[in-house]
Amino acid sequence: MNPLDVRVFDEDGNEVSLGDVILGKWTVLYVYPKDNTPGCTTEAKEFTELLPEFEKLGFQVIGVSKDSVKSHARFKEKHGLKVKLLSDPGAELIKALGAWGKKKRYGREYEGVMRSTFIFNPEGELVWKKINVRAKGHAAKVLEEAKKLVEGPKSPN
Repeated sequence: MNPLDVRVFDEDGNEVSLGDVILGKWTVLYVYPKDNTPGCTTEAKEFTELLPEFEKLGFQVIGVSKDSVKSHARFKEKHGLKVKLLSDPGAELIKALGAWGKKKRYGREYEGVMRSTFIFNPEGELVWKKINVRAKGHAAKVLEEAKKLVEGPKSPN
């Protein structure tokens, strides 16, 4: 399934397609496992901190997880988050993006959300992705990729 057609819930609880949310804008879409867990909180705070830098480049930053709209609202309020959050309760978007797969914890294997980030251009084309990333410092790496995409390669002086 084309990720742009997948229906999710926005922060107001409206059912929207990913295309409704991202077309016409450069978009960083980051997928994370769960609201209010240490890694996810770190990542969300780092993206929030760098949001003005992303916005200067013409990007919006959106997080998506399986958590409910209510959970997202509490998460944003508790941590002063400024990024938009989408709710994908059935993990349909997460799976369509390829951010669902085998994980290991304490020697046990299971299927779940892999922390991943995707960059879409204003036409809705996926132009960059990174699957299964570490939370800490990731937002800064994504910002560097975003700069390369919109500013092009730097010419040597």
